Amino acid sequence: MLEPLVDDFLEYLEVEKGRSPLTIREYKHYLNRFLEWLKANTKTTEPGDITPELIRRYRLFLAHLCNPDGTLLKRVTQTYHVVALRAFLRYLMVQRDIHTLSPDKIELPKQIQRSVAFLNSEQVERLLNSPQITDEAGLRDRAILETLFSTGLRVSELVRLNRDQISLERKEFGVRGKGDKLRVVFLSDTAAHWLERYLQTRKDSFKPLFRRYSGRIDTTKDGEKMRLTARSVQEIVNKYAKRCGLPMEVTPHTLRHSFATDLLIGGADLRSVQEMLGHESIRTTQVYTHVTNKHLKEVHQAFHSRDKR
Repeated sequence: MLEPLVDDFLEYLEVEKGRSPLTIREYKHYLNRFLEWLKANTKTTEPGDITPELIRRYRLFLAHLCNPDGTLLKRVTQTYHVVALRAFLRYLMVQRDIHTLSPDKIELPKQIQRSVAFLNSEQVERLLNSPQITDEAGLRDRAILETLFSTGLRVSELVRLNRDQISLERKEFGVRGKGDKLRVVFLSDTAAHWLERYLQTRKDSFKPLFRRYSGRIDTTKDGEKMRLTARSVQEIVNKYAKRCGLPMEVTPHTLRHSFATDLLIGGADLRSVQEMLGHESIRTTQVYTHVTNKHLKEVHQAFHSRDKR
């Protein structure tokens, strides 16, 4: 039966591969959709019954599947379903020695180069200067924005930070990112300044670096329940983006994109940016080379001899 094998695979991802709860939840969602489709449309119950024709029919189903709002499933989301299925089949063959369709026979669709939204230097400055720093919450928000832009942290990495892991003297600290990968990130002088100002105003001894100021105060477990959530940080960033009149939707990931493009425009090499972002493959980082084309055009116009005539 396929159902218990999917459960075994998810346990393998958690225990042996050290995947995050979010990754495991996503894989479970994608594979459960495959199992539900099998149950409703086929008599397939065993790994050996999976064929290329069956996969073709399933991918056709994904291509015609609609979201609750009536829009078709995005092409990249369809790809995520196929990636999860390939990983499951590879687990069956390699880890369990179970006969099934080779994952190599399932081709991934060619992806359109994704675009990334980022802020230019003037927009970044407006956003960072938006918080009113007259109270502790305002100082926290300024420190959050400065830290996101200085480090390129994912929002999930930011909210997991604890006060005792930040070295304001060295202006660097370690984080554990996707795939349990460790990396060092660096604070600019400005980011370190605002973090220090924020922490100096804190009268509590709670462990989280960034705490909430609404709702009931809970001092148990070193104030763990006072930790700011990823959703709250997203709302904070969006609030200040609207306040300073930025003409786009801004998320914490927009600041991550802005961090990367700022480095590349400043002359950083792609491999170094890859390390600072915590990308496993440099191919992921290469998306940023496309968004710096505008800067390259400006350089061409400024320095090319034929442009000066």
